Amino acid sequence: MKEEKMMRLAHTIVNYSLKLKKGSKVKINFPHEAEEFIEKIINEADNVGAHVYLEETNARLNAKINEKANVDRIDYLKKKSILEVDEMDAFINIRYTYNDYEDKNVNKDYLIEYGKRLEEANNIRINEREWVLLNYPSQVDAYKSKMTTREFEDFAWDVMTVDYEQMSKDILPLKELMEKTDKVRIISPGTDLTFSIKDLPAIPCTGEKNIPDGELYTAPVKDSVNGTITYNTPSPYRGNVYNHVSLTFENGKIIKATCDEDDDMLNEIFNTDEGARYVGEFSLGFNPKILTPMGDILYDEKILGSLHFTPGKCYADCDNGNVSAIHWDMVLIQREDFGGGEIYFDDKLIRKDGKFVLDDLKQLNYENN
Repeated sequence: MKEEKMMRLAHTIVNYSLKLKKGSKVKINFPHEAEEFIEKIINEADNVGAHVYLEETNARLNAKINEKANVDRIDYLKKKSILEVDEMDAFINIRYTYNDYEDKNVNKDYLIEYGKRLEEANNIRINEREWVLLNYPSQVDAYKSKMTTREFEDFAWDVMTVDYEQMSKDILPLKELMEKTDKVRIISPGTDLTFSIKDLPAIPCTGEKNIPDGELYTAPVKDSVNGTITYNTPSPYRGNVYNHVSLTFENGKIIKATCDEDDDMLNEIFNTDEGARYVGEFSLGFNPKILTPMGDILYDEKILGSLHFTPGKCYADCDNGNVSAIHWDMVLIQREDFGGGEIYFDDKLIRKDGKFVLDDLKQLNYENN
């Protein structure tokens, strides 16, 4: 079963997500744990005549290096990144979770400077190249999900191989509705938030970039956000994990930020630059196989019946004018088993307790999966 799903996902990535063809050059960053899966991708790439370039990565060793690193190292990484985006047509980044706190002792100023100096190359990589990001199943992921290693592996391959082509069709009525909407209101425990999404595009995410996938995102009009949102899932960032983050907005700007941990450390992130206190993304999640948070945003932002509301940089394909070195996806689950909640588009209820209530959106509830 695992072998079959690996082959299916490799086929999806090469032919559906990246659309590789003869002569395409694709760079794969991967941990050694994913070697079996990499072989499947190489076979699929060979079938279409694409050229594969590999670079093995190790998060633990990189963290050790970064603890002692200075800006000279960033200068080299910047040159390397620019060379890669100049030469490559596509990128596959496979991550493997060893420890969410691995970067805890890395100097935060170094991480901020790293983000700033690599911004140009990253913008090209994200906006002008094809790319796929996925997490290879790990024992740490299993632990966070409260599953055995075998259970999590089965779960991970299930969520990564949902029918993305069907999802791309199911999502179209929601995309159309979102692009006609002006005012959004979100209500949940600890949350009453309003903002506008007028004249901003809605971007489907159905397996072309992130694996697993299953979301539709837009962005708020930058200065339109007012009220408070309280997230009910863990929010990892820069080597720390924050719980029950609550943000209060006034005319688009975060004026108060609290959490269960260290409020000063939390606000330090939002003080990174001016754009860090404004929002660059609003998205609804609906992967039918992901139901509970595990503290990994690649999974959590796709949870069925969830939304994420993201301080920081907007995406180029949905540009609300916000520029920042950060982009911090934080997730609120609105299903009844997580406290419930409502979403209104132009004062009309469109989702209640995580389920779409309009007839032409109900297919996204995936109640038979």
